[in-house]
Amino acid sequence: KARVMPYQLLSAFKAAGDAVPAQVREALQDAMELSLANVPALAGRVVVCPDVSGSMSSAVTGHRGSATSSVRCIDVAALVAAAVLRKNPQARVLPFEQDVVKLQLNARDSVMTNAQALAKIGGGGTNCSAPLAVLNRERAAVDVVILVSDNESWVDANRRGATQTLREWELLKQRNPKARLVCIDIQPTATTQAAERHDILNVGGFSDAVFTMVANFATGKMDAEHWVGEIDKVSLAAQ
Repeated sequence: KARVMPYQLLSAFKAAGDAVPAQVREALQDAMELSLANVPALAGRVVVCPDVSGSMSSAVTGHRGSATSSVRCIDVAALVAAAVLRKNPQARVLPFEQDVVKLQLNARDSVMTNAQALAKIGGGGTNCSAPLAVLNRERAAVDVVILVSDNESWVDANRRGATQTLREWELLKQRNPKARLVCIDIQPTATTQAAERHDILNVGGFSDAVFTMVANFATGKMDAEHWVGEIDKVSLAAQ
C-alpha cells in the first residue's frame, strides 16, 4: 500500500484552490496531519531555515504554460519547515530574506497552518547566510541545519571564492565539529551555496523522498560525497 506523503497532499491542496467545497479542503488538511507519520524525525538540535524572499514566489516548475504548478517555491520551503517542526518540537525555525524574519510558530499547530503563516511572509531580497550568521552571533549549539531556498542568494560578485554562506558555516563548525548542513535548492542551477563534502549535502529539486534523505544524512547513513543526481520531482502535470 502506497504511503501518502506531505508534499503530495500540499500539491493537491494548492491545486484544489478555493473553488472546491470546504469539506474537501478540510479533509486534505486532516490527511496532511496523518501523513506526518511517514516523515522521519531528526535527532539532535535541529535548525530549519526556509527562504521567504520575493524570488520564492515563483512556481516550482518555472513557467510552463498550462503545465505550470500551482505550488510555489515558498510553499515547499514552508512545508519543510512546518513538517520538521511538527516532528521535532524543539527545532528552531529561522525564516529569512535579507535577514532573519521574526515569526513565532507553535509546533502543535497544524502543518498547513504553520506552512501558510510562513508562506505569507514572502518578499524582499535574499541572503542565504543570514540564519547562519544569527547562529554564530548566538554561539548556538546545533547538529543539523536545513536551508531551503531557490539559491537566488546575494553571493560574492566573483564566484571563484567561497560564498558568505560557506564562510558562516565554517565558523559554526568550529564550535560544532559534527554538525551537518543540508542545502535544498528547489530550482537548481549550475551554482551552489556550499560545495558538497562529508558534512554538506546539496539536494536539487524536491519530492517527498527528501525527508528520508535528510534524516539518513543527519544520522550518517548517507555520505554527501557519494550523493549524485537530482531528486525526481513529483509529477505536476495535472496541476
